[in-house]
Order: sequence, then C-alpha cells, then structure tokens
Amino acid sequence: MLQFLPAPLLGAVIFSFLVINTCFWIVPVYLLILVKLVTPSGAPRDAVSRWTAALAQTWAGINSWAVGTLMKTEWDIRVEGQLDPRGQYLACANHQSWNDIVVLMKTFGHRAPFFKFFIKQELIWVPLLGLAWWGLDYPFMKRYSAEKLARHPELRGKDVETTKRACQKFRNQPVMVLNFLEGTRFTRAKHSQQQSPYQHLLKPKAGGFAFAMNAFGERLNSLLDITIVYPGGAQGIWGLMSGQVPKVIVEVRQLKIPHELYNGDYENDPAFRQRFQAWIGELWERKDRRVGEILAGQ
Repeated sequence: MLQFLPAPLLGAVIFSFLVINTCFWIVPVYLLILVKLVTPSGAPRDAVSRWTAALAQTWAGINSWAVGTLMKTEWDIRVEGQLDPRGQYLACANHQSWNDIVVLMKTFGHRAPFFKFFIKQELIWVPLLGLAWWGLDYPFMKRYSAEKLARHPELRGKDVETTKRACQKFRNQPVMVLNFLEGTRFTRAKHSQQQSPYQHLLKPKAGGFAFAMNAFGERLNSLLDITIVYPGGAQGIWGLMSGQVPKVIVEVRQLKIPHELYNGDYENDPAFRQRFQAWIGELWERKDRRVGEILAGQ
C-alpha cells in the first residue's frame, strides 16, 4: 500500500504506526498486570494471565497486519499441519536479527498461543515493552561470564531456577515457549569466533531447552522447529520498516519429542545430557542444510 514511498519516509510512517499501536494497547495490558498482582494464585491468576496474553496477541496481530499490508516485503510462510491456539508448544528458531520477533508475530498470528521467549535481564529497561514482558511472565535470564562464575560459584544454576519457575507459571495456560537456541544473533564474526561446525548457524545451547521440556512434561502438543531465512540478507529493524528486506521465508515443522527426553536429569546425568545434545545437534544439522537449500533456490 505504501510501497511507492521512498525508504526513509516509509520507515518513518511504519515506525510511527507501530509506536501508536503499542501505546494504545499498552494501557489495558498494564491495567491487567496490576490486576494480576493482587489476584490470588491458581486458577484466578491464570485467567488474568490468559486475558493479558490475549491483549498482547491482538497488539501483535495489528503489527503483523501493518508489516504484511503496508510494506514492500514479500512473505513466504510455510506452516506444517494444524496448530491449536489453546495448546502448549515448545519452539526453537535460528536467530539473525531483531526482525525475527516481528517475523514470528507474522508467522503465527492467532493460529497458535501467544509466544513467550527467554529474554536478557537488561531488556527489562526497554521503554514500554520491558515492563509488559515482565507482566506477561517472560523469563528474564541473567547471563554470567565464565570469570564471574569462577569467582562466585553460587551463581551457577540460577538460569535453571529461572527456567523452571517460568515454565511452572505456564503449566495451566495456552502457551508457546520460544527459545533461540544459539543464544545470540548470528553474525559472521561470532560464527568465526565459535568455530561453528554449521555453515549458516551458530552452535546451539541445549540446557535451557532441556529444563523447559522437563518442567512441562508430556502435556506438550509438539515441538515447533522454526527456520527463518532472509534471502536478501538479514537487516536491522529499520531496514525492515523502510522496505530494505525484499523477502522473508519461514518454515515451521511440528515434531514429536522422543519420550525418553522428557524425564532425564540434564544437570546431573552425563549420559542423558549427551543424548539430549546429540538430538539437538541432529535438529541443528538438518536446519543448517535446509537454510542452504532455501537460499540456493532463490
């Protein structure tokens, strides 16, 4: 609709629209967060959490309409099978850009539960959204360097506790718990520094995923394996809003999680940890090949 506008003006219009939409919906979201703080735990608080997530999903849906209708980007979204908006899913995706969040909003809309993802502690200070993420029970993770852990070994396992607490909150709610297994956005510099064995991906981190799977148990509907590809190259958020991302391709596979991976002790059982990491490694090898195939077909 606005494709005729020059890039800077298009970006300004889209940015303004998204800010206005966010400011409009953040008010009822904040109000429900306040209600949730004084609501007794259990079924009453779960109900308020569902209402809050529904408002956030409506906000995301309007954002998705904007990026799909007003912008120049071509969207090729391929979702395998039927998703249940009342279900519970674990999801994993490769991570290339802040645009991945917008891409996931566009991909799932109302066909699946509103997604929650593990987020860095520092992002709680993001204007408007940081407090909303907190109120929506997004798991905030505090990263510690190897040096700090060596000085303060008592900090080991804090991320495990955070993961388990967060997943316990979701047990009685429709939810999609998303994990960017690489832990950071892909760049060639990081790829080289890691000496990653993959061509298009960084090394995956399996621990948090294992803890989330253990916390939910076999009530999960399935694992959603999400592959995001930018054939023209990944851009920053301004690049997307100003029409410099010509095409986005997303593939979503629904996978059955092997029964034996639900109940093992990732922390203390080396044999189980090795099996789980091997399973994630196979998943990541397949994803890396698939990214290459998609790029070769463009």
